[in-house]
Amino acid sequence: MTLSRGTKMLLGIFAIIAGAFVYVPLGIILINSFSTNKSLTWPPTGYTTEWWSKAVDNEGVRSALLTSVVVALCATAIALVLGLLISLAIARYRFFGRESISLLIVLPIALPGIVTGIALNNVFTSYLGGLTFLTLVVAHATFCMVVVYNNVLARLRRMGGSVEEASSDLGAGGWTTFRLVTFPLMKSAILAGGILAFGLSFDEIIVTTFTAGPGITTLPIWIYQNLFRPNQAPIVNVVAAALVLVSIIPIYVAQKFGSDDERAGGVI
Repeated sequence: MTLSRGTKMLLGIFAIIAGAFVYVPLGIILINSFSTNKSLTWPPTGYTTEWWSKAVDNEGVRSALLTSVVVALCATAIALVLGLLISLAIARYRFFGRESISLLIVLPIALPGIVTGIALNNVFTSYLGGLTFLTLVVAHATFCMVVVYNNVLARLRRMGGSVEEASSDLGAGGWTTFRLVTFPLMKSAILAGGILAFGLSFDEIIVTTFTAGPGITTLPIWIYQNLFRPNQAPIVNVVAAALVLVSIIPIYVAQKFGSDDERAGGVI
């Protein structure tokens, strides 16, 4: 399909507007993290790196960061195991209720976060003895699993079953076929799903608010609690700017492995 010159220009203008809408506010946050002002004002009256050193020395930031990392790692580990097993079952087997189960797996990420948070809060407080660190991990795993499931399921469907059938015809058992054939072909999809699941858990705030136990503060919760406190705005800007810069790495890695996976799928 060939686009006219006018259509290309119009699409280019829309792309620039959309990009500006997303990235200009991020740029403002980054600039404000070096501002000498102690409140969220624009433009900055001066520039300093003082707030970056204070953010590194802030005990609340370090504690919240560690909590977010641990929760995200635990939730991602659970999501990888469950997401992989369920995607294999859905992609390779036919059974009653298969499509319904697939819908139920995807549903948590499609629902509004506040609905998921309230539902999980009711279950945890009414039947499981209250909110703890474990309830937070389980809550995050429910929606992180969807990311892993979607990535691996898409890869399995692109692969088809011919390679696995050939392996079986040559005498390989189910475990050997999975270990030497299936897993190597979909490991990049698993890794990409795991990276995206980690990022999704790390910056979650709505579900976290309803499922975190007493005294448990993740980094997004810390940012929200300190955003409008006196003299804390510059440190919040630093933390937000650092998160934007650090987030580039997992996004790039996930995209790279996703692209490699698609190229591999095209070869099969």
